[in-house]
Formats: sequence, C-alpha cells, structure tokens
Amino acid sequence: MNTTILNQIKSDKILSRIAQEFPSDKIYIVGGAVRDYLMGLKSFDRDIIICNIDAKEAAQKIHKIFDSAYVPLDEENKIYRIVLHEKEDDNHQSIIDITNPIGGNIEQDLQRRDLTINAIAVDIHTGDIVDLFGGITDLKNKTLNYIEEINFVDDPLRLLRVYRFQALLGFELTSETINAVCKYSDLINKPAKERINYELMKLFSGKYSSEALLNMNKTWLLEEIFPVVKELKQVPPNTHHHLDLLHHSIETVKQIQIIYNQSDERIKAHLDKVDFGGFSRLAHLKLAGFLHDIGKFSTWTIDKDTGRHRFIKHDDAGAKLAKPLLKELCFSNKQINYITDMIRNHIYPSQLMSESEINEKAMTRYLRKLEGNVIDNIVIAKADRLSARGEAVTDEMAANNMKNLDKLLKFYFDSIDSLKPLPKLLDGHDIMEILNIKPSPKLGEILNSLHEAQLNGEINTKEEAIDFIKQQD
Repeated sequence: MNTTILNQIKSDKILSRIAQEFPSDKIYIVGGAVRDYLMGLKSFDRDIIICNIDAKEAAQKIHKIFDSAYVPLDEENKIYRIVLHEKEDDNHQSIIDITNPIGGNIEQDLQRRDLTINAIAVDIHTGDIVDLFGGITDLKNKTLNYIEEINFVDDPLRLLRVYRFQALLGFELTSETINAVCKYSDLINKPAKERINYELMKLFSGKYSSEALLNMNKTWLLEEIFPVVKELKQVPPNTHHHLDLLHHSIETVKQIQIIYNQSDERIKAHLDKVDFGGFSRLAHLKLAGFLHDIGKFSTWTIDKDTGRHRFIKHDDAGAKLAKPLLKELCFSNKQINYITDMIRNHIYPSQLMSESEINEKAMTRYLRKLEGNVIDNIVIAKADRLSARGEAVTDEMAANNMKNLDKLLKFYFDSIDSLKPLPKLLDGHDIMEILNIKPSPKLGEILNSLHEAQLNGEINTKEEAIDFIKQQD
C-alpha cells in the first residue's frame, strides 16, 4: 500500500465518491492522473479501468451519480467519457474516462501502453501500485522510455505522444526509444488526422515544445507530419540569420515561450485564453511561430552583386501555404484564420515601428487591423527578432527593435479601452445588392478593399463606402 497516493485518492472528491459507490469492485486509476500524483501535481483527467463489471454499465452509473454528461467514445472497445458540469477551477473541466482492461486484466492492459510513466496503475480502494515496467524509476530519473515496439505498430500515434510528453514534462528520451521511433516514423500518418491534431496541440501547449521539435527532427518524424520541413532545411544561415531556416523556426517557438514566461500577468492572461480549438492562444501562437517562415523557400533569391538572401513577400506566401497544410491536419476555420493571420503579419509590427516617424495614426491603424490579436502579433514579432541574430544584426539594432515593439505594446494597453471599433458601413449582402453580384471571390476582394480603406481613414460614411465599391466593380 502506498499511503501517500491513497491519501490523495481519498482527498479527491470524485475518486473517493466512486470508491464508495463501488465498494467491492476492482477499480484502478491509471495514466496521467497517477503520473501527476507521483510528481506532486494536481490532475483533472481521471482514467479509470474497472475489471469485474461492464465498463458501459459502470459509466452510466457514474454519469447518474454526478449528474454529468455521458459520451460513448468507442463502443467497440468499451471506452466511455464522463464530463462533469462543474469545473474544478477556472480553466479545467473534470473528465473521467472509463474502460475495461485490454486483454482482460490490468497487467495486459498496462503492457499495451506507450511509455513506462503512463503504465502505472493504482487500486483506488487499497492504494496498491502496479508498476510492471519501471515507470516510477523513469519518473524519478526524468526519462521517457517505451514499453514494447509492437505498441508503436498497433497505434502509430504513440510515436508522436513520445514527443508530446517530452514537450509537457521536459524529460529526456532513452536511446532505445529514439531508435524505435526512427524505425517506425513512416507510420505516423496512418492514424486519423484529428488524433494527430490533438497530439500536436498538446505538444505546442508544453513548456518544452521547442526541445521536442528538435528531437522529432532527429527521428524524421517532424518532416513526416510537416512535409514543408524538407524545404526549410534547404535554406541556410545568412547575414541576418545565424541559424538555418528550420532551426530559426524552432528557435522562434522557444523564444515565444521565453517571452511568455517573462511577461506580466496581462499578457499571460491573454495568451492563456482558450478562444478556439480547445487549446490556449499560446499553443496556437507557438505553432504559428514554427510555421511563420514557410513561405521563404518559394520566395528565396540571392542578389548577384551583394550575395544577400532575399525573401520578398514571404509572409503572404507563407500564409497561403499554411492554409491547406492546416486543413489537411483538420484544424478549424477559426484556428486557421488565427495562425495564418500571425504568419501574414509577423513582420508588420517591426516594419511599422522602424519608420523614421512613428505616429499615433499609423499605430492606431495597426491596432484596428489586428483587433484582438495585437498582443499575440507583437510577441511573435519579438520572438522572430530574437531568433535571427546574423552578423548583419547588431546588438543595437536588436535592442532598438525590441524597444520599439514594447512602445507599440504600451500604446495598445494605453489605447484599448478608448479605441472604438470601426463601424460596419456595408456588409456582403449590401454589396451584392448594390452591385447586383452573387457570392464570389470578387465579393471577398471588395470587402477586404473596403476594410483597408476604412483602416486608412479614406472612408468614414456609408455614402463614401457605396461610392468606393462602385469604383471597384
């Protein structure tokens, strides 16, 4: 009996209630919750294996006990989810996943899992620990170790989960685990894209996501998921970039995390928001940071006279390339719009603040254009600058760039409460009626042109807007 874990289970209102309601049944808590208990962390997701009664019957009973939502995740494999309506804190919904053991007993179930640290089970009645593969030792040593190679073949998503846990925990991979991932990396695209999407967002949610990306690159897994990585690897360091393009992209992810860690509570609170896709803005911003320069390969030229590398309009090209890539990985339209917006505008704040005369009108235009994504955009611009320190970028240049971006951020915080949104002078239906046109790409172009004209202060009334769109027809 492990009295420490047993006390944790007894102090957990949800698990202690389940133990009371199933007094004679063999029930184990497994996976992340056990790992968190052993690391002294609080857990909100509880994976339960119930051995001697049907999982569906148990799940329905637990659903009624907690008056919660009941979700059959996988009827064939008897996996059921209970979602409690009441949150345990502001950011975490309590989730209970219930299943019967694979293979009929707890030992065989644990043997089928991905990593040793996720293959530890605890009897919720007695506190007895089942640790067949040295998971507790690996936790103490901060090591990620796989259980069996066949488990990667059975579910190749586990290859990506290795790096998801490295991103979340910062643990080192054993050489045997690295070799196994290399061996089966070409299987990673077999699982459903929705499952890959989830693991990727978990990875970008981690404090150590840049380290995980670097290690994924060593096993070919990174370019299997993101084929564009092959192009990033071909762009070498240059006078403005001390790193090749792939490592610059990963360094940008690292710098976004560092900036977040060092930011005040206003910025952290904004980036912690879960506004789309079920994950924080920070996780999405780090993914945008990884992809922010994918347009460089297709726009890459080298000046014959100076030898300077140029990537003209790579921001626009990158946003266009990112859209089908993200669609392929089943990201939602809101997620895609956010990420492509960050890619398209990652140079904008630095260019704006490098002008010889920085005026409030130009900064206000920027705030209106980026709307709710100003903080995010300034953070990615900062990270991009810190990740590009070639010989042509002096310390003074970098310092001035950061100082000016801080000035823009201050202007945002000083202005946001008094800044009124632009009025919608005409919508799509108005334009179609006035111009007698149908929904089409041309309609989108006219709407974008009208918005830009408003941002520039060229149009302020409905009458002016009507005259403007008639000129676009």
